[in-house]
Amino acid sequence: MDSSSPLDLLGRQALVTGGARGLGAAICRRLAAAGARVLVADVRRDLAEGLCEDLTARGGQARHLDLDVRDPAQAADAFRTLDESGEELHVLVNCAAVDVTKSAEHLTADEVTRVVSTNLLGPMYLCLEAYRRMVARGGGHIVNILSTAANRTWTEAGPYAASKTGLRAFTHTLFKEAQRDCLGIGVTGVIAGGMETAFIMDRFPDADVSMLQSPDIVADTVMYALSVPGGSAVPEVVVVPRREPSWP
Repeated sequence: MDSSSPLDLLGRQALVTGGARGLGAAICRRLAAAGARVLVADVRRDLAEGLCEDLTARGGQARHLDLDVRDPAQAADAFRTLDESGEELHVLVNCAAVDVTKSAEHLTADEVTRVVSTNLLGPMYLCLEAYRRMVARGGGHIVNILSTAANRTWTEAGPYAASKTGLRAFTHTLFKEAQRDCLGIGVTGVIAGGMETAFIMDRFPDADVSMLQSPDIVADTVMYALSVPGGSAVPEVVVVPRREPSWP
């Protein structure tokens, strides 16, 4: 494994949603390199299992978790299974996200529901399961991947901006509750600008990649948030390309 990460997560377990590709996969690689056992949660089984095989071949520990974040029952079952096997979750990274690039005039109710359920309700379901267990254990860290759309929106991004704005508000609230409930719990929102990943390139194949950043940079930012000593906290961090058009 790449041992460049100064963070030692040996003996810790991390769950990353949307972990099969793009930013999620980059985060999984960083966590595995730091010694964590990684649960790659994604509905794209073939991609997730391929990533797990690659991480294992490099000396890491990873396995696929078939999880649709939009289903609260699946979230509860996943954590119940961990409980029954005596496994603890130390790090939760909510990265799964979708978007529909349409104006409000042409959006359907199903499209709005899919975006909000994936980007907002899904992370909330997982946070609820993880947070109460972290409080009981006395520690842990939750990272929610946000977007510049949580601060400044643009056309054809209504549901996406609404979902990321809502997740930012929930993340800030959870941070304040952790200050009250358990100082051993970290809660961080990572506002990420445009990245050269399938999330953008599949929809905008002609996008100017010079305006985008590598997902590895954002993954490094997640690792930084996890590495801050317990006496301090990183409630929110922003990482954008130098030429990011949607910030501030």
